[in-house]
Amino acid sequence: MSQTITAPLTVALAAACGLIVANLYYAQPLIGLIGPSLGLPVEAAGLVVTLTQIGYCLGLALVVPLGDLLENRRLICSILCVTAAALAVACAAPTVSVFLVACLAIGISSVVAQILVPLAAHLAPDATRGRVVGNVMSGLLLGILLARPVSSLIAHEAGWRPVFGLSAGLMLILALALRRILPRRNPAHDSSYARLLHSLWILFINNPLLRRRATCHAALFGAFSLFWTGVPLLLASPAFGLTQRGIGFFALAK
Repeated sequence: MSQTITAPLTVALAAACGLIVANLYYAQPLIGLIGPSLGLPVEAAGLVVTLTQIGYCLGLALVVPLGDLLENRRLICSILCVTAAALAVACAAPTVSVFLVACLAIGISSVVAQILVPLAAHLAPDATRGRVVGNVMSGLLLGILLARPVSSLIAHEAGWRPVFGLSAGLMLILALALRRILPRRNPAHDSSYARLLHSLWILFINNPLLRRRATCHAALFGAFSLFWTGVPLLLASPAFGLTQRGIGFFALAK
């Protein structure tokens, strides 16, 4: 396969990354609705966000390395189907335990965005690789920024379940679209899955800068998640009395 990527494909990959990573953040401003609906106590509401992020960490460690072993297009589309199924389960969850398991699965499968970014880098020629990856990452960051206001505004009009249902449909459409537009990529790697996982540990042990950066960003991400777990509950409390629409505008401002 020749290393080439067109402008429309770059835009498609950026949009795909944004839509996928948004799944990690839809629930954050909706905790005040999800908890009472499923009988989840306020003091345990943080499990919705926590399990999603734990799933994402597991996916980064256990799923993303598959991008160096398996044909990328098939892998991406297969994982997106898992994401769609997990979102559909979250939409229809009858109990809190089912919903929380779905949140874990959403987190694990949403790491497919981190397979698309290296794929974009692989397809781009050396001269434009930085620009292509930057554009794709811009789409990913836009998904993070817009996920909370979008989910809040949808929930204000239709409740929290359609947020997950609509995203499930989007993931299926995205899987079909990427199957059509992505070129095949068979990684030139003869290592085993176990050796790839071991190499991650070796990189972490042998690179002090990597350890420092990982620690700093883990703390930043933890603070970010903690903020968006507690703030929606506070904004919806009698102290502020904001509706989901108000919380959505607050999320957009932040």
